[in-house]
Amino acid sequence: MKKILVIEDEPEMRRNLLTILRLEKFEPVGAENGKAGIALAKSAKPDLILCDVMMPEIDGFGVLKALRADAATASIPFIFLTAKGEKVDIRSGMNLGADDYLTKPVDKTDLLSAITARFTRQQQQVRTDFRPNFDSFEPLCVLGLTPRVAEVLLWVAQGKTNSDIASILGVSESTVKKHVQEIFEKLGVETRSAAALRALEILGSRG
Repeated sequence: MKKILVIEDEPEMRRNLLTILRLEKFEPVGAENGKAGIALAKSAKPDLILCDVMMPEIDGFGVLKALRADAATASIPFIFLTAKGEKVDIRSGMNLGADDYLTKPVDKTDLLSAITARFTRQQQQVRTDFRPNFDSFEPLCVLGLTPRVAEVLLWVAQGKTNSDIASILGVSESTVKKHVQEIFEKLGVETRSAAALRALEILGSRG
């Protein structure tokens, strides 16, 4: 049974998330603030973390920084919960190393899809021992891409849609589409999956 830590300072929202997860046969544990969440993440060793962004004292960004800085918790899949949904918040969270984000109020289907996607990717990495490094887009520049286009490819390789990438980078969706088309032309491919595979070959060969 997968253990999922929910860090959320709003009691009703926390209870609802814990109930949904329990009914879906997960083992949920809850923390009422960022400080408690960090401590529980280190003691309970959850398989995945859902964390609110806006919290008193230590916000979600602070929680993520603390966990990514500790080897024992650095690789735990981390999904932000944000009520604001503003591009700058989403972009900041993803740049810090979050795996995904969900806008509150969280739809049950979206929640379960995001969790399933994280666990599926984790299983694939374990099974193949293939661990691409998504820390930087710079290695992708060897494909002859500009830094901005390489950054778009980095997110394409992580399965993000054009809409997602537009929010993360703070640009229009039409701009992202143009960059994706440039990627196709530069790499000589016709699909996102082919472009992603080419990127993963490079990101997985680092180190």
